[in-house]
Amino acid sequence: QVQLVESGGGLVQAGGSLRLSCAASGRTSSDYTMGWFRQAPGKEREFVAAINWSAWSTYSNTLYADSVKGRCTISRDNAKTTVYLQMNSLKPGDTAVYYCAARSGAVMTGRDVMYDYWGQGTQVTVSS
Repeated sequence: QVQLVESGGGLVQAGGSLRLSCAASGRTSSDYTMGWFRQAPGKEREFVAAINWSAWSTYSNTLYADSVKGRCTISRDNAKTTVYLQMNSLKPGDTAVYYCAARSGAVMTGRDVMYDYWGQGTQVTVSS
C-alpha cells in the first residue's frame, strides 16, 4: 500500500507561480511512475504531468499535457520519494484540485485509470 500526501496549493494571481509537492510513503516498487492530475468544477479529471524512475538508474522520463507544456516542470527527489510540480505563468484556467497519483512500473501514461494510488488533492486557485 502506498500513501500519497500533496501540499503546496493555494491562491495565486494570474502570472504567478506555485510548487506542489507529493510525498509518497509505504511499499513502493523498484520501478515507479508518479503523475499529477487536476479536476476543475464541473469538468472531468485531466492529466497534467508524469515522471518515472527506476531503482537501477538515476535517469527519469517526463510527460506533459499540451496545456501545461512549457509552463510546468515535474521533478523528483528520489531520496525522499517526493515529486514536485512547479507551475509558472499560471492562468485562471489552471484553477482546479490537483491530485498526485502513483503506479508501479516505469511506463508513463496520462490515463488516470492506470494509476493505483491517489492523494487527497490540493486546491489551486488562480485569480485574474
